[in-house]
Amino acid sequence: MTIKQLYRVKTITEFHRLRGLPKPAHPLISVVDFGDFKPSADIHSMSWSCDFYSVSLKRGSTHIKYGQQSYDFDEGVMFFLAPGQVFKIEAEQGLGSKPSGWMLLVHPDFLWNTPLAKNIKRYEYFGYSVNEALFLSEKEEATITGIIQNIQQEYHANIDKFSQDIIIAQIELLLTYAERFYQRQFITRKIANHAILNRLEELLAEHFNSEDLVNRGLPSVQSIAEALNVSPNYLSGLLKVLTGQSTQGHIHEKLIEKAKEKLSTTDSSVTEIAYELGFEHPQSFSKLFKTKTNLSPSEFRHSFN
Repeated sequence: MTIKQLYRVKTITEFHRLRGLPKPAHPLISVVDFGDFKPSADIHSMSWSCDFYSVSLKRGSTHIKYGQQSYDFDEGVMFFLAPGQVFKIEAEQGLGSKPSGWMLLVHPDFLWNTPLAKNIKRYEYFGYSVNEALFLSEKEEATITGIIQNIQQEYHANIDKFSQDIIIAQIELLLTYAERFYQRQFITRKIANHAILNRLEELLAEHFNSEDLVNRGLPSVQSIAEALNVSPNYLSGLLKVLTGQSTQGHIHEKLIEKAKEKLSTTDSSVTEIAYELGFEHPQSFSKLFKTKTNLSPSEFRHSFN
């Protein structure tokens, strides 16, 4: 049995050394060119985790594996990794051209005591899987690459008291553009995204029509995302753009539909219906029902009499 190795890269300087690059001009931020990476068999024999953020745009024959998904970057896409995420690099020998593109590395310490240190966690795409990467148009890529060049130029220049603020502003601009482009991608990739939406509706209908809801309980966002083969963050972002609701909102919507059906067509008590729908505590069901309908379950039932 092969034992999977996990290598943790703690610093940007260490990353540069491992990939055969010169020492970084700044220890906490760096822009590197994939074409400058030195090949190494060790790189492809283990999984990796870094203690810093990375934003990459890549092309070439190299595959990146994140979780159980593998993605080919021949077409050129953008992906985002937060500190602690595990990934694996898989090289295809003798295929395609040498990988090209760039990678922005930002250590959390560079963001310390700035609003971005907290705000960066709101960009949900750092939790997306690689197979949910961002496809850029030529114009979008030019915009992003221009920002990267500004960052690179700034930290290579003489560092002064304005340098960090300028670089932070550029990083925020890059992340905001990426958010805009992801929103565009949700809308323009209609066939794939609406297929996910249709499958979500089928899964929720199947779950709430089950005769075993008492034992199955309420579906979680995590379990629904796994069934759809997407990450929870990606599913949430997609649904908010297409429907205006979160994944949890969709679950609650189907739940309330089923509750209304039981309240209007059966003589089961509110407590019995709560248990039948998978609630451990009937009061939680009543509270959710009133929040969503402005009526208690009993008031809703009486409205039919």
